[in-house]
Amino acid sequence: MKRGLLVVSMVITLLIHLSSPVFAEEAGSDTEKLAENTKSAILMERDTGEVLFDKNAHEKLPPASMTKIMTLLLIMEALDEGKLKLDETVRVSDRAASMGGSQIFLESGEEMSVQDLLKGVAVASGNDASVALAERIAGSEKAFVKKMNDKVKELDLKDTKFQNATGLPAEDHYSTSYDMSIMAKELLKYESITDYTSIYEDYLRKGQDNEFWLVNTNKLVKFYPGVDGLKTGYTNEAKYCLTATAEKEEMRVIAVVMGAKTTKERNAAVSGMLDFAFNHYQTNKLFEKGDKITDLKLLKADKTITDVVASESISTLHKKGESMDDIATEVNVHHALSLPIFRGDKVGELIVKNGDEIISRTDLTIKETIDKASYFTLLKRTLQRMAKNE
Repeated sequence: MKRGLLVVSMVITLLIHLSSPVFAEEAGSDTEKLAENTKSAILMERDTGEVLFDKNAHEKLPPASMTKIMTLLLIMEALDEGKLKLDETVRVSDRAASMGGSQIFLESGEEMSVQDLLKGVAVASGNDASVALAERIAGSEKAFVKKMNDKVKELDLKDTKFQNATGLPAEDHYSTSYDMSIMAKELLKYESITDYTSIYEDYLRKGQDNEFWLVNTNKLVKFYPGVDGLKTGYTNEAKYCLTATAEKEEMRVIAVVMGAKTTKERNAAVSGMLDFAFNHYQTNKLFEKGDKITDLKLLKADKTITDVVASESISTLHKKGESMDDIATEVNVHHALSLPIFRGDKVGELIVKNGDEIISRTDLTIKETIDKASYFTLLKRTLQRMAKNE
């Protein structure tokens, strides 16, 4: 009798356990109405790249001015590589000045600093400013678009193709919410970009007759705490789109929506996804961008020892209330490196594991360019080693 009662008790306990929703299922019920008034959406944690929610994330759609996320990425790369400087001036071409749609009303022959043009792109979504910078970086918008599509291939994005630097309607110009989130993730490696995308209002040509008032097209910058970017989009075909990013308690997330019918529905969809992320998840920061991870020793380099650093911030992600006690990191530095090695070049990889499971892989880079050592430097080192061995 007692044995029978024990078996019944075990069965009841098992049934209760099986019928009790696990956290993922609870979270699933919370996502049922997320982004319901959009064609496509995705929610991603930036450091790990983990997708927290998606809806038709690989559906090819017109991205409208969210195209400028790639434009901004190439601008930030050029600045980082020293090929472009914030304080230099750019002369505006006839073509750049003739761009329609969103603009900062540049005039042909006008000169404006890169910094102000960057504000024009990031805050006001200026098509004219985008083309002016594209021409400065690549010589023409057509050449710049090739660089955009080359970057698409480099990021291994399968469902994106660009025809212009602005997002103005064009045949065979498309992307997906997933691909846009990866572009945003890459752009956010350049942490100073949010110094521009977080501006709600500013002025260009202040005090001049043609002073222009910049107002951010992304109203969540003002109305959702923690939102500091990134890019809106709208055309008749694309409808209302937004790639947004927000940071709270050291967790940064990216939310993308495409094809909302109104700005209200677009902003509500993004706000709902951000709420979901911050209510259910948290991160543990392991390394900041630029933190030293290890040393690189090269006998034939002008610097025999140089710091190897994280190319971006590195975190672990977990649901609130859960702990991750088995986190470990593994550093792999490439051995077959040829000189010179330029600042920002990948020299290795940092792998984060939870037990045997690989959570993330992050490129390791160097802060300073390493050149080949001169003949006299190598001779000096050889003589020093010989002297030590005597």
